[in-house]
Amino acid sequence: MGKRLIAVFLLLLIICSLGLTGCREQSADIALANGQKIPRPAVEVLEGFDPLLAGSANELGMKLLEKLYAEGENVFFSPVSIATALTMTYNGARGETREKMAAVLGVENIAPERLNDNNLALFYLLQEADPAVKLQIANSLWGREGIAFDQDFIDCNKKYYNAVLRELDFDSPAAARAINSWVKENTGGLIEEIVGPPINPLTILFLINAIYFQGDWNEPFDPENTREDTFYLPAGETKSIPLMQRHGKFDYYEDNDLQAVRLPYGKEKRLNMTVFLPAEESSLQEFLEQWTAGGWKEAREQFSQAEGSLYLPRFNLEYEKTLNDVLKALGMEIAFAPKQADFGKMVAWEGAPRPYISEVKHKAFMEVHEEGTEAAAATAVEMTLESAPAFFFTMKVNRPFFFLIEDEETGTILFMGAVSAPAA
Repeated sequence: MGKRLIAVFLLLLIICSLGLTGCREQSADIALANGQKIPRPAVEVLEGFDPLLAGSANELGMKLLEKLYAEGENVFFSPVSIATALTMTYNGARGETREKMAAVLGVENIAPERLNDNNLALFYLLQEADPAVKLQIANSLWGREGIAFDQDFIDCNKKYYNAVLRELDFDSPAAARAINSWVKENTGGLIEEIVGPPINPLTILFLINAIYFQGDWNEPFDPENTREDTFYLPAGETKSIPLMQRHGKFDYYEDNDLQAVRLPYGKEKRLNMTVFLPAEESSLQEFLEQWTAGGWKEAREQFSQAEGSLYLPRFNLEYEKTLNDVLKALGMEIAFAPKQADFGKMVAWEGAPRPYISEVKHKAFMEVHEEGTEAAAATAVEMTLESAPAFFFTMKVNRPFFFLIEDEETGTILFMGAVSAPAA
């Protein structure tokens, strides 16, 4: 599809990843919408960036993958998008709801100020990763007309993420169109709808983040070398797919259980895709059962330069998932419980009717071709009222495989996927 933007920030609803009490005045507004640049944060914010804290999104991603993957099915999502969207929602939580969400997000005992600053630094560092790669982040709040939201909650999201509250008549079909138009614009047209009309009459707020990333391979594949070949499906069946081919030097890793290769984007080679191919006598299911964020940290240090031939499918993925059940299973049940959820820091009143999370929806798109990768993702949190070594190798990715796209400097995993049956 020619050079296209890797909306690889399948994000979209990141809505502010911090605690309200952590909102402190910065010298410049944070502008993320419609391609605006994030101003450089204060020196102390950048110097205080903690990649281990940022890596909590990776940990969440691994847990989600374990819950979401079923043999024979494709899974594709953005850990950082989901984590950020949930963190923004976390800003409005109190009490046990806040504690449970913090545990799922992996930010227990983290001061709101530190979490806020770390996210601010992370987004800036990702934006500046490579001048040859376009990466932009946009946030928005969409509220029902006439609802009184907590002003600190609104101000915090506006100040740090340019997530301006837009009030709409949710009873009008035009409301969903307006939200979806914003999502489409901020994902390069790859995600066209995240809110389906009619909007629930008890829904009061949507928190949405969009991330758009464009990057070409540092060394592209020659289309002349792409050939139809056989891909072996989990159930023993086969299908014909286009396999791209490249020969040369790669960052490569191999052990008894898998092969892995790293493919950098852009000029700086900070952003890259890593493809993991389980051994023939193993399976993707077995690999993912053993895979952990800790295992990834270990493996990423063991790559070395090797010369070989790589055969990689030209493929695209579309994925849509409501994450309510999996997030409940991870320990966030209370946030979805109308009578128990406590998001008192989100609205301007106490007591009933209590807001709760009615849906966490994630959509993602990705295309891998000879020139590079294009990807996008959207996460929407809907808030509703209760009732109211040098050697030669050959790596032929012709069976189910796992991949992720990360920023090497911060260690942030932007996307991850498990491909059982690639669609060309």
